[in-house]
Amino acid sequence: MMKKLSSIRYMYIRSHLYAVFLTTVVLLSVLLSIHVLVGPEWLSALSVFVFILLYILVGLIISVYAGFKSSGEIKERLDYLSVLITQFANGNYQSRVYFNESDEVTRISNEMNELGEKLQNQVKSLRRMADEKADFAKSSHKAAVIEERQRLARDLHDAVSQQLFAITMMSEAALKQLDIDADVARTQLRDVADSALKAQTEMRALLLHLRPVHLSGDPLPIGVKKLIDELKQKTNMNFAVAIDEDIDLSETTEEHVFRIIQESLSNTLRHAAASEAKIEAFIRSNELFLHISDNGEGFNVEEDTDRKTSYGLKTMKERSEELGGTFTIRSIKGEGTYLDIRIPC
Repeated sequence: MMKKLSSIRYMYIRSHLYAVFLTTVVLLSVLLSIHVLVGPEWLSALSVFVFILLYILVGLIISVYAGFKSSGEIKERLDYLSVLITQFANGNYQSRVYFNESDEVTRISNEMNELGEKLQNQVKSLRRMADEKADFAKSSHKAAVIEERQRLARDLHDAVSQQLFAITMMSEAALKQLDIDADVARTQLRDVADSALKAQTEMRALLLHLRPVHLSGDPLPIGVKKLIDELKQKTNMNFAVAIDEDIDLSETTEEHVFRIIQESLSNTLRHAAASEAKIEAFIRSNELFLHISDNGEGFNVEEDTDRKTSYGLKTMKERSEELGGTFTIRSIKGEGTYLDIRIPC
């Protein structure tokens, strides 16, 4: 009830009643003053109060009628504006309202029309950007797939294919030496076994790249543990892993960190000739600290930019920087390689 009485129609009625009240007070004051000061016979106290009561009664009726009548048009125009706002809220930015009057309501309606036009243009721009983004994502995905295939083909050719060719040549040489010089044949067979082991290690590292790029719904500590358990079954390398169980990262950050660890272990398997690898991950002061190290051959970071590991290092650095973090690498020949990564949570 109170909400209804506060509507614009009753605001108009209240304003008219307030005008009647003020007029009544003024008339009553004037008539009583004349009655007291002049005292004409026709202006008695009874006639004054009868006139005021009649004036109040007529004023009430006229105020109600005039209030309803004069507020009808403005209420209708405000209802149009309310409907327009509802249309905008529902995403129908083509709706418009037009009034012929030259007042504040017409100015507001014109501003609402301009707002609708701007929103409509923004929606078109967003749709165009979404389409462009989708096309770009498709082209980027195709380019990434092609690049990864080329990389795997290059690595297979440069490493595994050449090692298999060497194994074939050494095996044929060992067969020829078997009846001539058994010791030489035995030495050549050891070389065959070593080359086969290197080829096997190289294939495992390459297969590591073909793992899914996501954690399949597992948190980072569990995903890394599964990866390490798999590598322990396929390699002779020792792994030391220390990852806080309470690490809480976004899904995107976890995927990037997982791929950084994956890429680092792949490089270690393929190029470091290491027997041990360490992985540490913990959160301090709203930052994720990730340390990865091995006891492999090491290399000169500044000079050996053309090494096969440079592509993997570049990828890890790009992933770290994409998350707003820093990527630092230290490597000493004969002692190993150390990666220090800091990513804000």
